[in-house]
Amino acid sequence: MLATILVGIICGIILFIPPINGLADSGDFYNTLLSNGLYRFSTHYNQYNDFVIKKFGILQYYNENHFYTVSSQMIFVRLAVFLNKLFYSKTVFDIRFMGLVNSSFYLGGIYLLTKSLVTPIRKIKNYIIALLVVLIFGDAAYILFFNSFYSEAQMLIFTVYLFAAIMSLARNIYQRHWPMIGVFFLNAILLVTTKPASASLTISLILISIGLLFLPDFKARRMAIIFGSLLIFMAGTGIYLSASPETRDANNFESFAHGVLLDNSDPTTQVEKGGINGQFALSRGDNYYIGSYTAIKPSGKYVRKNLLRKNGIGWVTRYYLGNPKQLFQLLNVAASNITSIQPANIGNYPRGSGHKALSRYKYFMIYSSMVRFFYPGKYAFDCLMALSATMCYAVGGYLDIKGHRYHGILRFFLVLGLMVAVVYIPIYTIVTAGASDLAQRLFMVGTSLNLTFLLFITDILNHTLWHTDGKVGDDD
Repeated sequence: MLATILVGIICGIILFIPPINGLADSGDFYNTLLSNGLYRFSTHYNQYNDFVIKKFGILQYYNENHFYTVSSQMIFVRLAVFLNKLFYSKTVFDIRFMGLVNSSFYLGGIYLLTKSLVTPIRKIKNYIIALLVVLIFGDAAYILFFNSFYSEAQMLIFTVYLFAAIMSLARNIYQRHWPMIGVFFLNAILLVTTKPASASLTISLILISIGLLFLPDFKARRMAIIFGSLLIFMAGTGIYLSASPETRDANNFESFAHGVLLDNSDPTTQVEKGGINGQFALSRGDNYYIGSYTAIKPSGKYVRKNLLRKNGIGWVTRYYLGNPKQLFQLLNVAASNITSIQPANIGNYPRGSGHKALSRYKYFMIYSSMVRFFYPGKYAFDCLMALSATMCYAVGGYLDIKGHRYHGILRFFLVLGLMVAVVYIPIYTIVTAGASDLAQRLFMVGTSLNLTFLLFITDILNHTLWHTDGKVGDDD
C-alpha cells in the first residue's frame, strides 16, 4: 500500500496540479483523436511538439472522416471522454481526464506489483522493495505519458498488470489460480492490441504463458492455457494486419530512408543491387510525413510504385543479411535510445505556464536520469544482459524442476519472455521502421529491463534467486 500511495501522490502532483504536465503531440495523436470523436481547436500557433495541449473539442454530430483505428487504447480514451462529458463538458475535452483514467488503472497495477514482490512476510527489506517500485515506476518519465494520447501509457499499465499476475502465481499469493491467470491473459491480449507495432510482443507473451503449464494440480486446465496463448497469437496477428495501407507505406519508407540509407557510404550502388532505382538514395533521412521541401515526395504515386511496393520486410531483411555491419551500427543507435522512454524534442508544459517551448519536466526523475547516464547504450551489452539474466533464472528453474516446485519455473519463463523482447524488438524495429521514433518503438525494451532489474533485486534481498522453497523471506 505504501508504494501505491507514494506513486499516487507523484501522479497527482505531475498530472493535476497546475501547471499540469504531460507530453506534447509529435504528430501521433491524429489517428487517436479521429477514432474517438475528438478534434483540435483552430489556433494561430503551432500545436505540435512545443507545448502540452490541455483542451480538445468533442465532435457533436457527425464524424466526416470515417477513420477508425481499433485498438485496446480506445477503451481508455472512450472512458475518459465519458467521464469528461459526465463531470465537465459535453463539448470540450480536458486532457486531465485522460490522466485520471490512466493513473487510476496504473495505481491498481502498482498495488498488485508491490504485493506480488513483498508478500507474505513483512520485513524492512520489503519496504526497500516497495520504495524501489516507487523509484522505478513512479518516475516522471513514465507518468508524463498519462496526460497524452500516446499508447505507451496503456502499454505500461498492461505490462505492470501481467507481470504482477505471473509473480502472484509464482509466489502462490492467492488461493485460487484462475483470477491471476485471467488477469495475465486479459492484459497480454490488451497489450498486443494497443497498436500494430505491439504485435512484435506476441512471441514474448506466448513464451511467458508457457510457464503457466507448470502450475501444480492444473493438468485438466492446461488446454485453457493453450487456448489463451492461441488468443494472444490471434490478437497479435489481427492487430498487425489491421494497419492501414498508409501506415504500412510510412513504415516501409522510413525503414528505407532512416535505415537502409543510414550509415551507408555508397547508398546509390547498394540499393541498385537490390533492384531499386538509385535516385531514391536522395531520400536519406527524410520523413514520410513531410513538413518542408524534399527531393522526392514520399507519399507520391511514383514512390509508391517504384519503391514502397518493392522494399517490404523481405527486401529489407535480405539487404541487412548482406550488410551485417550496417545493421549492427543501427542496432547500436537503437540501443542508445532504450533509456530515453519519452519521445525526443517535445515539451512537457502547457502554453501559458511560464515555460518556454520544448521545456522538459525535471522532477521525480532520479531513476531514469541515472539509467540514461550510466547505461552503456550498446546492443552487444543488451544481448549480454539478456543472456546473463536468462541463464541466471534458468538455474532457479532447473532446481525447481528437480524439487517439484514451480516458483522458479514461472520466473524463468517470465524473464525469458522479457529478455527475448530486449533482443528481438530492436531488430524488428530497424527492419520495419528504421531508426525513426526509437524512444517510442523501443519503449517495451526499457520497461522489460526495468522489470527484470526489479525482480533481480527482490530475489537477491529475499535470497530466492536460485533456491526457492516457496517460503519467501524465511531465511534471515
